[in-house]
Amino acid sequence: MDAYVVNTKRVEYPVRPFPKIFSTNIIFDVLFFPLLSMAWVRQSYNDNIPKILLKSLTWSVPMSLSQWYLERNSKLFKWKKWSPFHTFGSVSFTLLTIRALAGLVKKVDGTH
Repeated sequence: MDAYVVNTKRVEYPVRPFPKIFSTNIIFDVLFFPLLSMAWVRQSYNDNIPKILLKSLTWSVPMSLSQWYLERNSKLFKWKKWSPFHTFGSVSFTLLTIRALAGLVKKVDGTH
């Protein structure tokens, strides 16, 4: 999703590792978000849908607020056609999609 957002010029990463190779922040895409996703699945693994929706807020709200703060007070990234609400929606959608896939694997595996 990050590549789409960057390629459509909604977000820009002026400071990033290997800027001649990657247009996105590779540390976020390859390290931070996959680790967050694993922690998220672990946190919500045995929960029902209402609890999953509530717990998703423990990730999407702080991430939206921290990105809003960092965008205003650092030069790590620049929002062009983006806002904290976009971050909230995209993080929530991504986390819920990841959790749905984990739930599907759990159901197919028979470990529920």
